Amino acid sequence: MTLTAADVWTVVASALVLFMTPGLALFYGGMTRAKAVLNMMLMSFIAIGLVTVVWILWGYSMSGGDPILGGLLADPTSAFGLNNLIGTGDLLGAAFGATFAIITVALISGAIADRAKFGAWALFVPLWATLVYAPLAFMVWGGGLLTEDGAIGSRVGEAIDFAGGLVVHINAGVAALILIVIVGARKGFGKDPNQRPHNLPLVMLGAAILWFGWFGFNVGAADSPEQAGLILVNTMAAPSTAMLGWLLTERIRDGHATSLGGASGVIAGLVAITPACANVSPVWAMVLGFVSGICSAVAVGLKYRLKMDDSLDVIGVHLVSGLVGTVALGFIALPSEGTAGLFYGGGFGLLGTQLLAVVVSVVYCAVVTTVIAVAIDKTVGFRITEEEEIQGVDVTTHAESGYNLAGDASGSFLPRTTTGASIRPGAAAETAGDTRR
Repeated sequence: MTLTAADVWTVVASALVLFMTPGLALFYGGMTRAKAVLNMMLMSFIAIGLVTVVWILWGYSMSGGDPILGGLLADPTSAFGLNNLIGTGDLLGAAFGATFAIITVALISGAIADRAKFGAWALFVPLWATLVYAPLAFMVWGGGLLTEDGAIGSRVGEAIDFAGGLVVHINAGVAALILIVIVGARKGFGKDPNQRPHNLPLVMLGAAILWFGWFGFNVGAADSPEQAGLILVNTMAAPSTAMLGWLLTERIRDGHATSLGGASGVIAGLVAITPACANVSPVWAMVLGFVSGICSAVAVGLKYRLKMDDSLDVIGVHLVSGLVGTVALGFIALPSEGTAGLFYGGGFGLLGTQLLAVVVSVVYCAVVTTVIAVAIDKTVGFRITEEEEIQGVDVTTHAESGYNLAGDASGSFLPRTTTGASIRPGAAAETAGDTRR
């Protein structure tokens, strides 16, 4: 058999979505403090390794195999190791699905930047991918509870989530919220000016890579040229107007627009259009983007008032814009296969379906994530010590530094004492506050 154009596109789309995770590493890395940039980026990279192993062995089976437990998840042994897919075209779909699982888990890491134990994160990743991501992917996409054949979907209608508003962004945002509550805020949160992003060009580069990869994320599952064209345009439209909405909000609220706001607005728009990309018109995509940019900008501004240290705005961007995009379908979804949004004469049916799907997703993710996170926190502990946080997690955990700030000849490797403190020249200046940002 020869590769078809659709097969080739799946390969390309998979590569694009996988590339999003290194892009996320750059985006998140630039938003952290200089002494935590490598740890932040490595949290994304280890997600690639760990989730890939989980996905091949049992994750793919749990997301699309034979239903068990009343459709809550699929049998993890049905395609164990993907052995039964060898020699079939289904391996392409399995690889494409893996890239979604990887970036979903990586998104969560931004909420606990600068203060989480790397070992605890490495334990959390496979557990969460197994017990939260894979089952929810099955519920929404694989024939589970919320699909037309599921216990809920068969009664109220199938929820629309083309590329991951529920499965990816709301899921990651809720998990981030749970981890923030359990891990706690950074030392000096809301008071220490050194907690600002240390490298905004890195943030802008990461946002650009994410937008680039998002065309594979959204268009990858298109089943016709007509659908692909609509998704492509919408994936250009929504982040563009979201960026404008975020910048306008900053200008009105703060008196100036920022590069961080522009980059964050792009991501907010991409998040909002993800569930809706195949089901709304380009004009509504622009409206959706603009609204999501404003909503996420306002939400991010509230974290200080709420004393919720969402370090890199996972909740404000992914949860909030994910909710906006998912629920908005109840109003603006184009007529298709007997369903339509309220503004197209479809009544309240689809809106109710979308809201119910959000509730199910949020509750499931919140409960299971809490169990996982509490178990890890009570056993190995999720948080580094105060001393390690002050010195910087790059040095104390990885014996490395992202930047040769003191001009030492030793390169990035930083020898440590038995207490974990760096002994290279200039280390005392860093541990006293690391003001060189």
